[in-house]
Amino acid sequence: MINIRKSADRGHANHGWLDARHSFSFAGYYDPRHMGFRSLRVINEDRINPGAGFPTHPHDNMEIITYVLEGALAHKDSTGGGGVITPGMVQYMSAGKGVTHSEFNASQIEALRLYQIWIVPNKRGGAPRYEERKIGAAREGRLKLVASGDGRDGSFKILQDADLYASIIRAGEAISHDFRPGRGGWLQVARGALELSGGSIMQAGDGARIDDVATLALKALADAEILLFDLA
Repeated sequence: MINIRKSADRGHANHGWLDARHSFSFAGYYDPRHMGFRSLRVINEDRINPGAGFPTHPHDNMEIITYVLEGALAHKDSTGGGGVITPGMVQYMSAGKGVTHSEFNASQIEALRLYQIWIVPNKRGGAPRYEERKIGAAREGRLKLVASGDGRDGSFKILQDADLYASIIRAGEAISHDFRPGRGGWLQVARGALELSGGSIMQAGDGARIDDVATLALKALADAEILLFDLA
């Protein structure tokens, strides 16, 4: 079964400097029907004005992944981690027993657009960790593994039995993903348009909850960029 959550149905918060869309309940947006899916707790699409951002603030016991679509993100945290993340790069921070960090638009001119993802860890505590990777063209026409519970294929090793894939699919191209029995998925379309198994259409900003599906087939109707989660 595939249930599509349309972009316009997401929670919305406009703080002036930040325009945020929430696939699941977050901060001031609460919908008991949308509290996350399996270990996936947060998918926020954030647009941040030039020079603006989140001052130093704490997190604990959460696996946090940031995927930049446009612009540049400046990150600094209490582990000593930090850098500027641009499109084609992905950032991972395991908050562990507690970490503080700040995130700002690194540009004074260009807007920043990103997805911030929170995954609930399978164990609490532990030392915080920070990593960043460049994936670039490795996601062209295929599902590139970005994060996993075992760190295979050069992915971030996260504290959960969850796989995150990223892909850029050109118009007319098709890809597929097989789910093992008992697992489910979440598909987030960042750009473009897709046709799914069975004929459903998804547009930019749409998400889909995937249950009891053995093989998910996707065809790009327009150049598309996606994130796909395979969840225990």
